[in-house]
Amino acid sequence: MMLKHLVIPDTQVQPGVPTKHFTALGNFIVAKKPDVIVHLGDHWDMKSLCSYDENKAGFDQRSYQSDIDAGNKAMALLFAPIDEYNNGRKGKYQPRLVFTLGNHEERINRATETSIGARFRHSVTQDHFHLSRWEVVPFLKPIKICGIHYCHYFVAPRSGRALGGNAHYKLNKLKFSFVMGHIQDKDSAQEYLNNGQTIRGLQAGTFCMHDEDYHGVQGGHYWRGVHMLHEVKQGNYDHMEISLSYLLKNYL
Repeated sequence: MMLKHLVIPDTQVQPGVPTKHFTALGNFIVAKKPDVIVHLGDHWDMKSLCSYDENKAGFDQRSYQSDIDAGNKAMALLFAPIDEYNNGRKGKYQPRLVFTLGNHEERINRATETSIGARFRHSVTQDHFHLSRWEVVPFLKPIKICGIHYCHYFVAPRSGRALGGNAHYKLNKLKFSFVMGHIQDKDSAQEYLNNGQTIRGLQAGTFCMHDEDYHGVQGGHYWRGVHMLHEVKQGNYDHMEISLSYLLKNYL
């Protein structure tokens, strides 16, 4: 049986950013009903725990609770159309939901080991994330579904550091089909093996409406959207890109 996977890249929700695209995506999910939905992590941006910004002006005004609330509210927007569809319906739509934790969610686990986390030592926990519906995969632990290895990002063998390069380079190094987030630029690759198998690599990009300050004026021009992988079997699939602009135009 070949399944349909929906892939949601990094959403990077933070206080004050637009979130109407989550409603559009929820409507799209109800219309298309993928069998599996994988969120690649970095849903909660958690700027209040960003060690890189510790010495920046205004850092002390950032709020841990506001970071948590922003991500939870966006998650509720995503599920609202699905819940409305299922309400009173006997045959409910219940896809498999998989969430691979990203490095931004991991900031909570690192917080108590740093000076910036001292403010929250007794109150920070990933339990504050509204992820009860999801099958939660620990940070950097790949999960294999229908021959595809999903993870927030992959590391170089024996180094522990993020594996660099484009999708084709990563595919050559990893030697298995993979889908990852973490990197803003969307990229894909495939290789046809002598045994008849096809392996594919996908860097999924991002799914957010706002621009990040650290990208600068010229750095925010990259593709944004989600991906539908049709007829997934043994790591191969037919790839469909669904842009953010298309979702906003057709599913709000």
